[in-house]
Amino acid sequence: MLPGGPFIARRGKDLFIEDCAARALAARFGTPLYVYSRSAMLAALAPWQRALAGRPHRLCYAMKANSNLAVLQTFAAAGCGFDIVSGGELERVLAVGVDPARVVFSGLGKTRAEMRRALVAGVHCFNVESEAELELLSEVATALGRRAPVSLRVNPDVDAKTHPYISTGLKDNKFGVAHDRALAAYRHAARLPGLEVVGIDCHIGSQITEVAPYLDALDRLLDLVEALEAEGLPIGHIDLGGGLGIRYTDETPPGADVLIAALLARIDARGHGERALVFEPGRSLVGNAGVLLSEVLYLKPGEHKNFCVVDAAMNDLMRPALYQATMGIVACTLRDLPSLVYDVVGPVCESGDWLGRDRALALAAGDHVAVLSAGAYGMSMASNYNTRPRAAEVMVQGDQAWLIRERETAAELFRGERLLPG
Repeated sequence: MLPGGPFIARRGKDLFIEDCAARALAARFGTPLYVYSRSAMLAALAPWQRALAGRPHRLCYAMKANSNLAVLQTFAAAGCGFDIVSGGELERVLAVGVDPARVVFSGLGKTRAEMRRALVAGVHCFNVESEAELELLSEVATALGRRAPVSLRVNPDVDAKTHPYISTGLKDNKFGVAHDRALAAYRHAARLPGLEVVGIDCHIGSQITEVAPYLDALDRLLDLVEALEAEGLPIGHIDLGGGLGIRYTDETPPGADVLIAALLARIDARGHGERALVFEPGRSLVGNAGVLLSEVLYLKPGEHKNFCVVDAAMNDLMRPALYQATMGIVACTLRDLPSLVYDVVGPVCESGDWLGRDRALALAAGDHVAVLSAGAYGMSMASNYNTRPRAAEVMVQGDQAWLIRERETAAELFRGERLLPG
């Protein structure tokens, strides 16, 4: 089964996203094209919700993974809150009509203006990442005559065993308050006039495929909770972040229900069964729900390498170039041709512009390929490098397909630029 199955699967020779043929979507909407299965997103959310049923909790979709308004609308309608990391993401949430009280504001570089906007909007909690941020947030809140609800993001110095760029819980990472500074930071927060301490938070990384790092981080958080409450500082909720991995090729991450069951068992064993919990899944909800469709422009044989040049590029999908990520690539329609081994590359003027290396594919110019598991950190990281308009986005459910982002035009890219006079 392909990643994303059964919602992204082969029927005969053709690849389908739900009941829509990939080649028909490419013909209708053009390429490069991001396509998302709405049913796959809701199916990925369901085990989180089932596992937490009956527990006080808040599931906040980490929208940095994919912030399209229709994606946010889908999760809002399913009962999710949202984890944001910028003022711009807050504006997206508000544009969908979500109650800001369902929002937690994470990120280590919040500006004064972002703090003010979030306070006025009324977000549920600020996940604070430094003592300097505590002081600034208190100042901003006091000037508004408010108290900001805060949770400190504690860096537990736990190895998430993932790519170094997306490992965030080690002591040498830029994120959070060091574990051995956390008690002092909480005492400081409790003294500041513009703050109300409401929780504790950690997030150890992304694309995590083991349960053990989560349990290690949880134990360190619970140690702090017990120490804080012994000092008379009540902690209302524990935020365990997100980061659960998906299958790109041969990974075997635990299911969300398996992860949650292990965490709840540890929480109960330590006597915290009634405490409210917050989770911030992102990639695990959208990653396998999306594909990037691209047209084969040229097949270019070489002495040592064969190249399949497609119309999608590193500006459309940064993960291979940035993380050396391996993502599945398949032909949208199988052909009776001999397979050759290709590097699948884009038109951008960088040798790092590749989507996949050493892929056995049977293709001809004009065919379409699908990059699988592209629903997370695809479009949300896209750029206009080489003055390339960003791709269109489509959501499908059953046999229906909706255009949820129009393809950019070149004129739109330089609309805000100005020529010098004369």
